[in-house]
Amino acid sequence: MDKLIEIMGSAREITDQVIGTDLLVTVKTGIINTAKAINETSNEQLRTDLKLKLHEHIEQHERIFSYMMEHGYYFPQTPQQQIHVLNETAETVLTLNKD
Repeated sequence: MDKLIEIMGSAREITDQVIGTDLLVTVKTGIINTAKAINETSNEQLRTDLKLKLHEHIEQHERIFSYMMEHGYYFPQTPQQQIHVLNETAETVLTLNKD
């Protein structure tokens, strides 16, 4: 039973990390695409609305980024630490697949 609890705990953390990473990438893409749309429109009302949306995306990015940092899922300023986290995640996934 302890092994099952250990595996389930690890799986939950991996899932949180994968979801967080996916959200972060999606929001980054939204920021880029919204900024491009702002530059492409000549309609002032649409441009104003897109600027508001851009600020929303930036705030979402900040919240997700903070969550990832707080939970030890993301270390953009220390590549060695980020590589360590990625290796640990890979080892956990390999262990889950063996059982």
